[in-house]
Amino acid sequence: MFGVYVMRAIAMLLIIPAHEAAHAFVSYKLGDSTAKDYGRMTLNPVAHFDLWGAFCMVLAGVGWAKPVPTNVRRFRNPKRDMAISAAAGPVCNLLLGYIGMILYKFSWYLISNNVIWSVVTSFLWIFISLNLSLAVFNMLPIPPFDGSRIFLTFLPTKYYFQVMKYERYIMFGMLILVMFGALDVPLYYLNKIAQNVLWAATGFVEPIINMFR
Repeated sequence: MFGVYVMRAIAMLLIIPAHEAAHAFVSYKLGDSTAKDYGRMTLNPVAHFDLWGAFCMVLAGVGWAKPVPTNVRRFRNPKRDMAISAAAGPVCNLLLGYIGMILYKFSWYLISNNVIWSVVTSFLWIFISLNLSLAVFNMLPIPPFDGSRIFLTFLPTKYYFQVMKYERYIMFGMLILVMFGALDVPLYYLNKIAQNVLWAATGFVEPIINMFR
């Protein structure tokens, strides 16, 4: 079990910075340089590190980093651009999960069954799982998760910014639900769906593998 925690910690150092840097990069391209100015458009884990978020990621497989700062006034279209910027993080995790699934299949089917490659294969599966967990968790349409930025774009502007004022309180409530396992079942099934989609989307790997058998 200790080995699983170590692999989660290593995977986290790759996944969290990519997620947050994706937010910062897309925000910058949409006209808001706030995250870049604060040094968040980087893959350096130290710039994004949150102690409790990292702790939860290693132990529970779901965690968070320091929020990427944004200034909606700098966006050309605040509601639309906030949604696009918010989607960048989960999309980045899905892409990483997709790449991880390709490597996992090659590792599983082609590499000889020795201790080293067994560890590599296990790490790749953890890498995939954490990416999908982070993507699914962040796409919940509840503030302050990324999914809420997309969902709330369908609200009138005055209601949109009113809801955003209460993000901290809603986040606290969500953490309580997570701590007591209230979201375990829906998150489990959402993650399984995401895994099945990635498995199907990488179906081209099996014919390639069969060529070398």
